[in-house]
Amino acid sequence: MTNMQESLDKPRAEAAEFLMMSVLAPDAQKREHFARLADHLNVLASEIARAIAAKADDLTPRG
Repeated sequence: MTNMQESLDKPRAEAAEFLMMSVLAPDAQKREHFARLADHLNVLASEIARAIAAKADDLTPRG
């Protein structure tokens, strides 16, 4: 489970960095580019979170 959590933490951290870069970028084109990258990484992180939740459900014993 640790590897899966790390797989989730990495894109979230990178998305936060790209979001900060989008705020600090000197021109509009770079701001937009970094914001799109941040959005994309957030979508990927959401997909990873769903996969982790699905795997956890599969591992939960059914009574």
